[in-house]
Amino acid sequence: MIRTFRGLFMTERNEYIESIIAKLHTINYVQPGEVPNIELYMDQVTKFMDEYLESSKRFSDDKLLTKTMINNYTKNDLLPSPEKKKYTKDHMYMLLFIYYLKNILSISDTKAILKPLTENFFNKKSEIDFEGIYRVIFDIEKVQSGTITRDVIRKLEKSHLCFEDVKDPEQKKLLQRFSFIAMLCFDVYMKKQMIGLLVDEYFTDPAPGEKDDKNR
Repeated sequence: MIRTFRGLFMTERNEYIESIIAKLHTINYVQPGEVPNIELYMDQVTKFMDEYLESSKRFSDDKLLTKTMINNYTKNDLLPSPEKKKYTKDHMYMLLFIYYLKNILSISDTKAILKPLTENFFNKKSEIDFEGIYRVIFDIEKVQSGTITRDVIRKLEKSHLCFEDVKDPEQKKLLQRFSFIAMLCFDVYMKKQMIGLLVDEYFTDPAPGEKDDKNR
């Protein structure tokens, strides 16, 4: 009887893990080279983003990149202005970077990180262009997705070992789910703190006087 129950429990857990993995794998990303090699008007930009990033929505009515958002990015010097109302391929890659970064970071941190990239590579002839940068980052993240999936599974398995002494099955399930979410949140929290330190160290201009102190 115990073996049967344990077997059913493991089967349910495996099915749940498989469903988590399946959901992670359904998230679509813009592949390097899929960005049109022609200049686009605003409506074409938002249509492209909606089409390619649809799977990243949590709710069907979530907004990905609206005209208002894009205009605000330009007003706040986060995105270079379009040329004659047309957006280049570099604009598109910039918008993709903004989209991913702003889901984790503040607009000010996102701006601080992307500003030197804009100054060095945006619509400029250099050793590497924005598409090349995106390709390298995309390839790194593609490899990382497998590592992240395995880490999520490990956290899920660990959460099922928490609160084993709780006898009420519903309360136990609730606490184990909370444990899983808490572990994921703590992981994000620690990495976000690390990103903040890196932004302050490498991407934020020092206040007047601080620069001289650092050079001493």
